[in-house]
Amino acid sequence: MSNLALDRLNPLFNNFALTARVFFTGASCLAAVFDGKGSVGHLHLLRSGCISVKNRGVDSFYVDQPSVLFYPRSCPHALLPDEGTEINLVCATIEFGDRVGSPLSLALPEMVILPLDSIKTLAPSLELLFSEAFTDQLGRQVALDRLAVYFVIQLIRHIISSGMMQTGMLAALADTRLAKTVYAMHARSEHAWSVEELAEEAGMSRARFAVHFRDTVGCTPLDYLTGLRICLAQTLMKQGKPIKTVASLVGYRSPAALSRVFSKRVGISPSEWLGSENPV
Repeated sequence: MSNLALDRLNPLFNNFALTARVFFTGASCLAAVFDGKGSVGHLHLLRSGCISVKNRGVDSFYVDQPSVLFYPRSCPHALLPDEGTEINLVCATIEFGDRVGSPLSLALPEMVILPLDSIKTLAPSLELLFSEAFTDQLGRQVALDRLAVYFVIQLIRHIISSGMMQTGMLAALADTRLAKTVYAMHARSEHAWSVEELAEEAGMSRARFAVHFRDTVGCTPLDYLTGLRICLAQTLMKQGKPIKTVASLVGYRSPAALSRVFSKRVGISPSEWLGSENPV
């Protein structure tokens, strides 16, 4: 993937901060069950041993080599070591933004599983991460959390550059023309974008751009922009910003205009949604 395409990730991470918290490192012979409640994803790095993995509604599958299991969003799953054997794991929670569904997390598959030796570009960061995980150094927790974030960024780069995603926002980022429009919408979400302007960003005709964007991403450019603005509005509201300020920051002329679009997209008003996220 070119440096230009790599830069297209910057607004996504600026708008929806990626954070990680490593909560387990070491050996285990017990089943680890994650109920999928809450809004965090998970990263599991199997350094050694063999496990059966059970996801919701899916028969279990067997992992018999060092692998990464990445759940970008909340998803019930269980890691089941072979009976009487020990596995070595690093496990972390992952969040894209302030506990709201960011466009990046929603664009990723529900689960990514890859053998560690199949992603050579991640080897240096893996070596550092495992070194921190299986030794007792000063500042270990902070170092592990930062390294987990860096690993996830590298993993997302690999997903994009390898063409794993044939449709959706990540497929658009792999397309040098559409990547420019995704970048523009994320960098200036408050702008009153028209399809003509977005087509110009991509260097395409309006008609060709509209069809290519819909075929690649799965929705129209303006539908994508609306979804982005609602995600940004949710993040800003959870940060305590008043609805009037939020409306102007995400491209709506008034709080009423934002409320209409928000209610249509989410199913409840901004105030009702915020109350459900922060119950008294």
